[in-house]
Amino acid sequence: MAQKKQLHQINTSLTTRELDKLEEGTGNIYKSISIIAKRSRQISNKLKEELSSKLSEFASSVDNLEEIFENREQIEISKYYERLPKPTLLAIEEFLEGKIYYRENKDLE
Repeated sequence: MAQKKQLHQINTSLTTRELDKLEEGTGNIYKSISIIAKRSRQISNKLKEELSSKLSEFASSVDNLEEIFENREQIEISKYYERLPKPTLLAIEEFLEGKIYYRENKDLE
């Protein structure tokens, strides 16, 4: 339940980000953006799995026209996920708050 509250507290409107703040965590803006992008994909996959599992409860072997138009619960679940902040916004907030753990592979450098 705490995660749902946190998701709704993030400002979903367009805001300008200071690149210096993104760079502070790693010392390199490109590393920071790469970390944020990877975390964003993780969040996106998790949300997609949650949505799919919830919608699978409504799946039926026989599709008829009435079921497609009258399934209000399925519509409400979908609308809830549409209103959530985008995974990129969530990842940026986590990065700026220091909630993302990452490590560098020194062998590649």
